[in-house]
This record gives sequence, structure tokens and C-alpha cells, in this order.
Amino acid sequence: MNFETISKKYPLILASSSPRRKMLLAQIGLPFRTRPSDIDENEIAENRPATAGYLAEKKARAVSSGIKNHWILGADTLVVLGETVLGKPDDIDHAHAMLHQLGGKEHKVLTGFCLLDPSCRPVHSEEVTTNVRMKRLTEEEIKAYIDTGEPFGKAGGYAIQGIGAFMVEAISGSYTNVVGLPICALIQALLTTGALKEFPMRQA
Repeated sequence: MNFETISKKYPLILASSSPRRKMLLAQIGLPFRTRPSDIDENEIAENRPATAGYLAEKKARAVSSGIKNHWILGADTLVVLGETVLGKPDDIDHAHAMLHQLGGKEHKVLTGFCLLDPSCRPVHSEEVTTNVRMKRLTEEEIKAYIDTGEPFGKAGGYAIQGIGAFMVEAISGSYTNVVGLPICALIQALLTTGALKEFPMRQA
């Protein structure tokens, strides 16, 4: 079945309101528009390793009604320390506890993404993992970082692309995956599925 490829006329539909994901797509010049889903990102699947991919598909499907001739992208990012999934902090105390847990340790950031073709059929689902090592954090550093307000609304309570970069000693894997979307893997998926004919896209 032949579908329209992603273009200014038929932009990718991003099933997310995440400013980080929007920033990444804008940065690479991919035409898109957002249609946020109302899926609860704190929902946890029984099989934890599949959680991010499971929620990514749910988000994509949730916004698919009434959309025609557009490819749809759902994504979800989780921060995992050992066997514990760290969501977004609820308040100052929760943010403090998260950062205290992460300090001096290595954790994983998993981003799952799911691509629906214009018939709303899932054609690609993938999870990308990045290992992140944090420096040891003092109480003063944790409190000062929380005072910036940046931990809130972020999985794990930090932003690698913001002030939180001062805490990250090293990463192994995709940097953009930690921000919220593994761009290299995503572009490969868009090319493989036929959502894009080429990349970088030629300017009309």
C-alpha cells in the first residue's frame, strides 16, 4: 500500500507535548505537528523491560482517531535504577529522594518509540537504552538544583540538556535518547518503513 511520505504538507504527528521531543524534531528539520495523548505516563506494565515501548504504542494509538495521510509517532522515556523505575517527581521531597538515589551511581534511560503508518497500523516499535553515570552529589548541590525548578516534569528528576548536565560524568549510548528521543534510531526507522524517502530532507 502506497502512503504519502512525511513532508510539510503531510507532517509527522507527534503524540506528545514534550518540549524536549519537539526541540529534537525541530533541530533536525523534520516537519511535524503535535497532538498530545492523554495516556498516563506513570502507568507501569507488568513486564518492566517492555514498558516504554508499550506506552509509546498506546500514546500513538490514542491520537490516531480522525487522522488521515499522516505517520504517527508515540514515545515514552523511563529512568531505571537497578529494578526501580523513576518517574517524574511529585514534589520537592520526591525530587530530593530521586537525586539522592541517582548520585554516584549508573542508571539506564530507556526510550521506546512506536510508528504508525497512515492506516494507523504499527509498523515499527523499538526501545533504545543509554547508560548514564552520575557524579556523587552533595546535599547543597541537590538542594540548589531543585531550587532551579528544572527537576520537575522530567523522568528521574534531571535534564541532561539543561543545568542537570553538571551531574552527568559519562554516558554510553545515544545522547538524544536521554533527552527524550533516539534520533539516529528514529530516522533509520522512518527510512526503513517508507515514511521518509531520504534524509536529510531536501528543501523545497
